[in-house]
Amino acid sequence: MKPVIFDLDGTLIDSAPDLHAAANKVLATFDARALPMELVVSFIGNGVHKLVERCLLASKLPVTSDAVEMFMAFYEADSFTLTRPYEGILECLQTLHYRGMKIGVCTNKPVGPARTILDGLKMLPYFDAVIGGDSCSTMKPDPAPLLLCAEELGGIDPIYVGDSETDAATATNADVTFALFSGGYRKSPTDNIDYDFLFEDFTKLTEFAIKS
Repeated sequence: MKPVIFDLDGTLIDSAPDLHAAANKVLATFDARALPMELVVSFIGNGVHKLVERCLLASKLPVTSDAVEMFMAFYEADSFTLTRPYEGILECLQTLHYRGMKIGVCTNKPVGPARTILDGLKMLPYFDAVIGGDSCSTMKPDPAPLLLCAEELGGIDPIYVGDSETDAATATNADVTFALFSGGYRKSPTDNIDYDFLFEDFTKLTEFAIKS
């Protein structure tokens, strides 16, 4: 059986509420108005620097490294109060783990906060490898982080599970099977995204992974 590697935000967890809260705390320090949740969600997917940059630009504020550091300080202090695993994902992970399948995470979120959130949500024990946006010199959609995660899981061709255009491009660039979660934070209709398997119910993903 192939190992299964998951994206984090928008795939394993709905982290938008805590990301939204941290972003608006940063904006408040500049006396800027809070941004709506829907807009911040549209900024998720290319790492912390891009998320903060897009929030600042939307608020007509200068982009500075200090703002990124401020965001990380706010976020790391309160990263999973409002964040929740998607319905059915814990059962999926339990089944794959019980079957002896290797499971990993490949995210553009820095690896420290990623592990903290997974641990806080009691999910970390299911994963044999966690690769973050700072684990390599490049980030998704470059294939290097995904290939590194696959290597840590034994070097076997994996199934990559994600929710976004970035995840689809990463899978294509790494030449691996891609399963697209139809929930999450994608910006395009599913018909506009390349995938090998489309699902909205994690029970279906479990079945697909076991058969692959």
